[in-house]
Amino acid sequence: MRYAFWPGCVSKGGTPELYPTATSVAEKVGMELVELDQATCTGAGALGEHDPKLVDVLNARTFALAEREGLDTLLTICSTCQGVMAAVNYRLREQPEYLAEINETLREEGLEYKGTLTVTHMMWALVEEVGIDHLKTMVFRPLRGVKIAPFYGCYILRPRYVLGMNEHPNRENYLEKLIEAVGAEPVDYEGKSKCCGFPILTINNDTAVTMVGNHSSEAKENGAHVMVTPCPLCHLNLDGYQPNASSKRGNNINLPVLHLPQMIGAALGFNETELHLKRHIISTDSFVEMSGIQRA
Repeated sequence: MRYAFWPGCVSKGGTPELYPTATSVAEKVGMELVELDQATCTGAGALGEHDPKLVDVLNARTFALAEREGLDTLLTICSTCQGVMAAVNYRLREQPEYLAEINETLREEGLEYKGTLTVTHMMWALVEEVGIDHLKTMVFRPLRGVKIAPFYGCYILRPRYVLGMNEHPNRENYLEKLIEAVGAEPVDYEGKSKCCGFPILTINNDTAVTMVGNHSSEAKENGAHVMVTPCPLCHLNLDGYQPNASSKRGNNINLPVLHLPQMIGAALGFNETELHLKRHIISTDSFVEMSGIQRA
């Protein structure tokens, strides 16, 4: 399994614990990642509000870099990047004349996007390429007794027609499948498929923090010991602003939030240092204790 790899900006900046954990997990499960170190930010949904064509050019450039490597699948560990890139790829493949126009700009750099690329997320690849059954055979430390609340966020669930949900309708349940595969128990709650609040953080901080409090409190009230998300932007909000949400609600929520590769890595036998669990705002000590993770 060989992939062009775009980790996204946040996994090396705002959540630097994600990148090394994800690449280590990928190696462990047999994913060969060819990192596109000349790729640029996808626009993260914000740039497109000001200049939609620029977003298409930037992402088409990334796709062309992947094609130049002879690869037909681009993998990311960021749901936001995945959602933006999938939408751009859909537009370009559905509108050949527009793709030709975009390629006129790329030609200045000697690049051309031929429209052959598939965009996927590590979560999808773990289920569809590695396979749930194979992943189960690799579990070294089952997370028995740990109740985990999935948090999908926005960009990996909608719009369905862009994200291949018609071909893969079970993608909206992949987090639950992976939680079960590592031996833990998924916790169902209404907020799992809602926005985390990050997109409006700089415009309406109060509402964004309220959303963090609502989702994390609901998950904990339903029995969750920990939350897991495939999106580093969701992680920034749910982990980083949870203390603010606790103050606003007048109670200490204290629900650790894991990146998806950290959950997988914990079950594969990685230790606390390898999982970079000390970099979180909300302490992960309770998860480490429950899971029997070796402390460094």
